[in-house]
Amino acid sequence: MTLTRRHALALAGAAVATPAVMRTAWGQSPQVTLRLHHFLPPVSNAHQRFLLPWSRKVQEASGNRIKIDIFPSMQLGGAPPQLFDQARDGVADIVWTLPGNTPGRFPATEAMELPFIAGKRGVTNSKVMAELGPTHFYKEYSEVQPLCLWAHDHGLIHSNKQVKTQADLQGLKLRFPTRQAGEALRALGATAIGMPIPQVPEALAQGVINGAVVPWEVVPALRLHELVNHHTEIPGSPTLYTATFILAMNKAKYEGLPADLKKVMDDHSGMMAAVMAGEMWDERGRTVAEMVKGRSRNTITVLAEDEAAKWRAATRPVEEAWIKSVKDRGLDGQKIVDDVRAAVAKHMAA
Repeated sequence: MTLTRRHALALAGAAVATPAVMRTAWGQSPQVTLRLHHFLPPVSNAHQRFLLPWSRKVQEASGNRIKIDIFPSMQLGGAPPQLFDQARDGVADIVWTLPGNTPGRFPATEAMELPFIAGKRGVTNSKVMAELGPTHFYKEYSEVQPLCLWAHDHGLIHSNKQVKTQADLQGLKLRFPTRQAGEALRALGATAIGMPIPQVPEALAQGVINGAVVPWEVVPALRLHELVNHHTEIPGSPTLYTATFILAMNKAKYEGLPADLKKVMDDHSGMMAAVMAGEMWDERGRTVAEMVKGRSRNTITVLAEDEAAKWRAATRPVEEAWIKSVKDRGLDGQKIVDDVRAAVAKHMAA
């Protein structure tokens, strides 16, 4: 057959629109095909090292009866803050997103995101979210089927100016990922600017922001190590902040699964998926940190212990304000914070 220009253009268009899918084995027809939508590019660690492997595990455990097509980079349309509603409304069958993209909508979950609550390691924080999900967090996600909640490892400040003290933060325009991280930065004197993470590289290049707070794992996908030269770590645990994530499924799609396939999804939800995500964040974080350390133009600064103590004191009012605010919404904020702190300590010691 002769390949005409029209055919060639049609094939090229189809290639562009094709999602980063989990391929089903030849000769196997899936009984259920699920569309998983997220906001990061297909080269990101979250896509390559968590979402794809997790999808493979689901597919293999189902005997190839479940097939998951992954659509990265918002390929199904919309903006990152709309992902949760896309799962609720069936625009996507599964989404991976941050509750913090819709500030104030999931108040109990914010307890993990308060300053100096989370542990240094992602696997610690992820186990905490999975353990406390059924008692404190899942009720906020009743519009969907929550497959997994987890949180990343310690977040850092990446900026075009070295930050060694609180005074260095004064007026520094920093992108924040969650409402509580933004409040913490404001308490420390920075100018906190909220925006979806895909917008960070352009905002840095145009001087809209001076930096961002993200974990090491995200740095390569955003080219932060090329766009800024300075990276500030907070020593030990608890750390300055973490962000929480949810893998959520459309409720009707989940409930419509045959019992045995529903069990496959259940077996690959909760603690199993949380540990898988947390370990990925820790592993990739160490690798990225070593890569950045090897670059001559990048400087990693670790706060002195006495300086970190000043930061903890300066941000304490953020926690107090949150506890007061959620009381008005019928939540015992102090109980949630105490339970999160106890779970962090338990999983750090394990």
